[in-house]
Amino acid sequence: MEPVAIVGWALTPMVRRTDKSEARLLFDVVSGACEDAGITRADVDFSCAGSCDYVAGQAFSFVQNIDAVGAWPPKRDSHVEMDGAWALYEAWVRLQLGDLDVAIAMGSGRSSTADPATIYPMEMDPYYLAPLGADAVSMAALQARTLLDAGLVTERQMAGVAARTRADARSNEYAQVSGEYDVDALLKEDYVRAPLRRHDLSPITDGAACVVIARGAKARELTANPVWITGFAHSAEPHQLGVRDLRVSTSTARAGKAAGVDQGPIDAAELQTAFTHEEPVLAAALGLGPDVPINPSGGPLAANPVMATGLVRIVEAARQIRDNGKRRTLAHSTSGPCLQQNLVAVLAGGTK
Repeated sequence: MEPVAIVGWALTPMVRRTDKSEARLLFDVVSGACEDAGITRADVDFSCAGSCDYVAGQAFSFVQNIDAVGAWPPKRDSHVEMDGAWALYEAWVRLQLGDLDVAIAMGSGRSSTADPATIYPMEMDPYYLAPLGADAVSMAALQARTLLDAGLVTERQMAGVAARTRADARSNEYAQVSGEYDVDALLKEDYVRAPLRRHDLSPITDGAACVVIARGAKARELTANPVWITGFAHSAEPHQLGVRDLRVSTSTARAGKAAGVDQGPIDAAELQTAFTHEEPVLAAALGLGPDVPINPSGGPLAANPVMATGLVRIVEAARQIRDNGKRRTLAHSTSGPCLQQNLVAVLAGGTK
């Protein structure tokens, strides 16, 4: 495989609501990521964006977001109706062809524009799930109940995940929710969807992210500290909850194996855990022991800009290498109900 490295990135502040359009959010992060990588927009050979028309509230909303990249000089462009992590995957695959050197991937979402509980049932299949109006929180509650009944997790452990990650988020300047939380106090709160309480849910967030990647020689030219993508894979399972075991994440395990997670120690992991009960499921699927720090940035429980959350995980995993001296980290993204589709990237520092 052609060696490809992350050479720059940028995030917006993660907030409950912003008046900025997605194009403006992306303009800020594209500008910031290019500056971080030491390039201009003219140096970008390929761009790929991840966003969702349902979240934006209009068809082909991604077309106007191209303004953030710039229309001149002409360049190759693509879009995925997925998290920006999948946009990065497409950009990585495009660089494997060998004729381009630099690409950018973007993810953006303004979940504040509508009620997520109303929006997300629309993406379910129109025959069985959509008519039920089951939103992501309701389906997550079903999965949490399955785990609790199987004795694989407790409500106290779930509250502990919320308290730990949001305490870690205090050092993250981009976090939306952070602070000290008492587990006993959290467990006295009312349920939102039993057995999930407010602390078990990620916040509604507006935000965007952008990552610059480059092929081997170009990456070494642009930075003395490239963060190499040593493994990248994704896998999917059926969307119907009744035909899969919600106690495990088979597609995460497959993606992790294909990405080479087991080929060396992991120093830190950034997982797209929108709900507290998902952390033990994903950790088990990826073979992460208790010694591996999970979501030291605070993770999605601190900020959840839908359609950018997974790309933020990759940025935070890369930050652990470039800024904090870690050697090998893992980033994870997910899409669909109850961890249906999962993507895993393994990152490493040093020469390649």
